[in-house]
Amino acid sequence: MTSRIGVGIMGAALLLYIVTAVWLAVMFFSVGTAAGIGMGIALIVIAPIGAWALIRELVFGFGADRLGRTLDAEGGMPEAPEQLSPSGRLRREDVEPMIAQYTTAAESAQDDWRARYRLGVVQDAAGRRKDARASIREAIRLARVRP
Repeated sequence: MTSRIGVGIMGAALLLYIVTAVWLAVMFFSVGTAAGIGMGIALIVIAPIGAWALIRELVFGFGADRLGRTLDAEGGMPEAPEQLSPSGRLRREDVEPMIAQYTTAAESAQDDWRARYRLGVVQDAAGRRKDARASIREAIRLARVRP
């Protein structure tokens, strides 16, 4: 629930930023100098890029959350090992066997979003955020094709 509040705050902050950037761009354009017009154009270009990035992250977050809740309701989430590091991540000696196990499962079931999502969860617990995001993004894509 707190993550949804954070998302709402970030969305409101982005909206405020876009309104402010457009207002400043209009002010720069009204000056009429080359530097003012250049700054106005830069503000008009940067604001939509920020909005696109936030929307992309929101779509990813909501998709991952939806799949996670579905998989958890089915009882299909990966089992956590008995011992974790103090930060809550997998211990170093547990990382490679678990990732190998879930990678094999994901590769043997190419069209199964559940296997790909489980791999992403394990990769995230191991601290491999980039790989985890890629796996979960693939799970979201597969779930759209085959629920």
